[in-house]
Amino acid sequence: MTANVLILNGPNLNRLGTREPDIYGTASFADLVSLCTNEAQALGLIADVRQSNDEAELIGWLHEAADALTPVIFNPAAFTHYSYALRDACALISAPLIEVHLSNPAAREEFRQTSVISGVADGVIAGFGIESYRLALQAIFRMTSV
Repeated sequence: MTANVLILNGPNLNRLGTREPDIYGTASFADLVSLCTNEAQALGLIADVRQSNDEAELIGWLHEAADALTPVIFNPAAFTHYSYALRDACALISAPLIEVHLSNPAAREEFRQTSVISGVADGVIAGFGIESYRLALQAIFRMTSV
């Protein structure tokens, strides 16, 4: 049986490759989708990769994952630091939830060093560019393959 994994991306991640490439790298969002799709397939998973600049849409998708018991890989982007609404939606997830970041927030500006999401995530992977997603998919695979 093939398992689904929902990969959610928050605001401005649709601008990958052109937005501050010195911080976020030169890979485009299409490159990220391709990496996630290919890695998931290699692991026997099906990746559903989504991006939204809208907090409410992200909350709806998290509710969908909670109801379906779908594992989630989530890059909340700027919402990481202040969206208690997203944190509360993440807390509803009983399947594995991995928080991911392209850069290492702990090595950045002080306001980026606090995540309201991390406390309800099963793990955090940060600082490896789009490879953070490959590592998260491998973690989800291991967590769901009993």
